[in-house]
Amino acid sequence: MPCSSVAVFDLLHDYSRRLEWDTLLRDARFTRGHTVAATGATTLCVGRPFFGIIGIETIYLTFNRGVVAAVEMVNRPPFFETFAASIRHQDMPDGSSITYKFKFRARPRLLRWILEPFMLIVLRYETRRRLRALSKYLES
Repeated sequence: MPCSSVAVFDLLHDYSRRLEWDTLLRDARFTRGHTVAATGATTLCVGRPFFGIIGIETIYLTFNRGVVAAVEMVNRPPFFETFAASIRHQDMPDGSSITYKFKFRARPRLLRWILEPFMLIVLRYETRRRLRALSKYLES
């Protein structure tokens, strides 16, 4: 990323600005009365129409500004049994780097064998695309 970990972290978790750069989402907001990202805060991210307009509501399990944030899905959208993700930030001499990891289980259980490989390909592709868009946004 072309700037410090704190700058990347702050933009990534600012849901009022999320749609300015995020290529996957058509809606991103806090839920259940929360207004800022923090441990215990909940958010809802809804995909663009190509992704079936699936909304995933998550809760922040970890929120350490500029270092790491981790979320876990709390609702039951179509095709997802579980979903969790973490993003770790590290300052580098020429900016910063981020490591994004996710884990999920597909549903229904009987179709996991076909759904999970397809979902993994799509999620990896979209994650790379989103991170490139984030980097370009930060450059501007």
